[in-house]
Amino acid sequence: MLKGIDNRLNADVLRVLRAMGHGDVLIVADTNFPSDSTARATVTGELLRMENLTAAQAVQAILSVLPLDTFVEDFAGRMEIVGDPATIPPVQAEVQAEIDRAEGRHRPMIGIERFAFYDMARRSYAVIQTGERRFYGCFMFRKGVIPPEA
Repeated sequence: MLKGIDNRLNADVLRVLRAMGHGDVLIVADTNFPSDSTARATVTGELLRMENLTAAQAVQAILSVLPLDTFVEDFAGRMEIVGDPATIPPVQAEVQAEIDRAEGRHRPMIGIERFAFYDMARRSYAVIQTGERRFYGCFMFRKGVIPPEA
């Protein structure tokens, strides 16, 4: 155990979050996402796991240490529902609430078409698979910076 670090963040996840640089993309995926095969194409080349956690629980832990990019509009994204891209299911609303809480204000995620999301995931830094069983529990986060005075 480490003081001040969320105990849901395992050593592998912490190592990757620390290694990521400004603008690098992290994918947080549900249990149905092809996480293992997709992760093999990422920078890390390995699948990370935060099992037994919902997407919102995993994102809450991740955002306790990961700054989100403030220079771009696509700092966070959600996989759009096929045929109904504007609908926000409960799993995505829960993650949006965690983003807003971490940022201290409302910062809406962008929608990403399903196959564009798969392409982005393969080009990402890493993929974390959660225990989320609800459909469309897949998200993208772009790492920001921590200013010198922080």
